[in-house]
Amino acid sequence: MLQKPFSKETFKEKLEAHGEFPMLYMFKFIVPNGRENEIGAIFPKNEMSLKASSGGKYVSTTIQVMVHSADEIINYYEKASSIEGVISL
Repeated sequence: MLQKPFSKETFKEKLEAHGEFPMLYMFKFIVPNGRENEIGAIFPKNEMSLKASSGGKYVSTTIQVMVHSADEIINYYEKASSIEGVISL
């Protein structure tokens, strides 16, 4: 199955249709073990929950953040995308 290319504008429209800002938004990322601190650096004022994969190679991270716009959410995802091996959920 072919995936559509990512469209920042479409994602922004979906975020704006999801609810009203400000809102509490949950970010979830999977990173290689040892890189969870890089995710934490993006969200220094927020609590992050961690869960290691069964094999120990990956760590699932969950962070809840009060955001004020769809652009702010997109900015966080763009920062996270610079981390090697990150998977954004």
